[in-house]
Amino acid sequence: MAHTSLAASAYTQLKQALDNFHFVPGDRFSENEVSALLGMSRTPIREALVRLQREGYISVMPKLGWLVNSIDFHVFEQLYDVRSVLECAAIDLLGAAPDLAQRLAPLCALWCVAPSQRLHACAEVSQMDEAFHMALVHASGNLEMARIHCDLTERIRIVRRLEFTRNYRIEAAYDEHAQILQTLLERDTATTKALLQKHIAVSRDEVKKITLHTLQAARQGRVAA
Repeated sequence: MAHTSLAASAYTQLKQALDNFHFVPGDRFSENEVSALLGMSRTPIREALVRLQREGYISVMPKLGWLVNSIDFHVFEQLYDVRSVLECAAIDLLGAAPDLAQRLAPLCALWCVAPSQRLHACAEVSQMDEAFHMALVHASGNLEMARIHCDLTERIRIVRRLEFTRNYRIEAAYDEHAQILQTLLERDTATTKALLQKHIAVSRDEVKKITLHTLQAARQGRVAA
């Protein structure tokens, strides 16, 4: 149990360092360096690094250590396009569901709320936003579509994680999710899909802008230091 806890702690600390660009794309490091940095043995460190490798943050280089992966925005833009197609297909299925209101009730309870009831913690809203889109696809009833969408969600999480570091994105998420749900409940699937496509496109562009800005600031900070 203690070993599992150490590995989880190492993962959390390393992921936070990657999210904050304390390690930037192209950086290399060894397990020994991370072990010394976190004050842990190499075993939990290795488990944490392998988990981050699976999530696409880093790659292992035999005999050379670990490398922070570059961010290929062309690939991520294509993934966002696929995400848009899947979610719009889910909207079509939902629009024909006789129990539509029942399927959407849990999402409406979270997102169709008064401004005073909205959450403002960036990490929490980020997780809720990701869960909203996954739940929307899952509610369509097509479990294979939901599985593919889940895999895609994991792949874009690397860049999507920064979107809610800007407070204005939190308010936009609440407003846009509520509007998507309301038009869908009216079974206006054409309008719902148009809103959803715009929502995903804006999210994609904001993620790219924020990531590039944060990465540039991190690199300039290193030069100044």
